Amino acid sequence: MISGSAMGASIYDFTLNSIDGHPTPLSHFKGKVVLLVNVASRCGYTPQYTGLEALYEKYKGRGFVIVGIPANNFGGQEPGTNEEIKTFCKSKYSVTFPMMAKVSVKGADQTPLYQFLTASDTDSKFAGDIKWNFTKFLIGKDGRIVNRFESKVTPEDPQVITAIEQELN
Repeated sequence: MISGSAMGASIYDFTLNSIDGHPTPLSHFKGKVVLLVNVASRCGYTPQYTGLEALYEKYKGRGFVIVGIPANNFGGQEPGTNEEIKTFCKSKYSVTFPMMAKVSVKGADQTPLYQFLTASDTDSKFAGDIKWNFTKFLIGKDGRIVNRFESKVTPEDPQVITAIEQELN
């Protein structure tokens, strides 16, 4: 495991490809409150896309962004291509928040961003392997993790809303 210091101090040190294949430095989101979510199209939690989009619509004008990060690490529940994922998200859930290209969020091929997010060196309160799809990391305006919500915690959950509003204020 790469240590937090070797990997950087915030999410701004990482670049992912957008779902369309364009490099997207997460530093583009500097000064915003960001919710990073590993998503999947064929999961029992997939209907959370509705709540995520509603959250994004409600708070995007205040400096909030959701970043959807497809991953096929759990039960093969995101088998599609990036184009198929994009089409699914737009047609079924009218997703307008930024979506990234599919990555791995755990295991030997874990993407560096998720190595950083889950490392105890980064923040021991939020460390640990991703357990399933729709794990949410709330990132403060400084690019540091301020909260982690497991899959079963919905976007509408009062603890999620409260945490977002605290970071926006």
